Amino acid sequence: MSALAALLQLSSATLPVGAYSYSQGLESAVETGHVRDERTARDWIAMVLAEGMTPCEAVIVAQALAALTCADVERLRALNMQFLATRETRELLAETLQMGRSMRLLVAATPGVEATVQDALLRLEADGGIAYPIAWAVAAAARDLDAHTALTGYLYAALENLVLAAVKIVPLGQNAGQRLLSELGARVDAWAEQARTLPLAAMTNFLPGQILASMHHEHQHTRLFRS
Repeated sequence: MSALAALLQLSSATLPVGAYSYSQGLESAVETGHVRDERTARDWIAMVLAEGMTPCEAVIVAQALAALTCADVERLRALNMQFLATRETRELLAETLQMGRSMRLLVAATPGVEATVQDALLRLEADGGIAYPIAWAVAAAARDLDAHTALTGYLYAALENLVLAAVKIVPLGQNAGQRLLSELGARVDAWAEQARTLPLAAMTNFLPGQILASMHHEHQHTRLFRS
């Protein structure tokens, strides 16, 4: 498989990990009126990607990819624990664990993953669960994707999922969704490079608005999404 085909596979909305069923608090933000049109949807999605996904989740992907170059399973375990500790709400924790397990099942059927790494993922799953960024990094490494390419795919997939959620629940028209993908997609390359070069010690995830929305969503009466 070519690098491009591998990237498209891992960043596809059809990847069977359940990403389509999560909104990262966006559904709650729509119910409370914080997101109500294309402009506010753009601002919310950009905030989540720039202030949360890039300096936290994507940094974990980058660090995991580096650890995988030498099959450092202890490093993977430490990164997994660190990321799980950043999930502030029950929904966000359940989301990464469910998607991590689904990705682990895909990794199990992927040629090229070292047996020691496969065993490490199984141990992580038995000991608190696998964070999605860790399992995704293993899949990307098995397909020989370089760090910048992999991070570009990871962040674009997150962007696409949030835009699709916004199209459904704001609601927005399909053309508005494509405008959001074009406008915010132009920033993905820079976000990927930021995540690739940011030291782990500088990782941050300060999104109080999203966390409050996630907490509210846990008790929301009617909803389409699981987070």
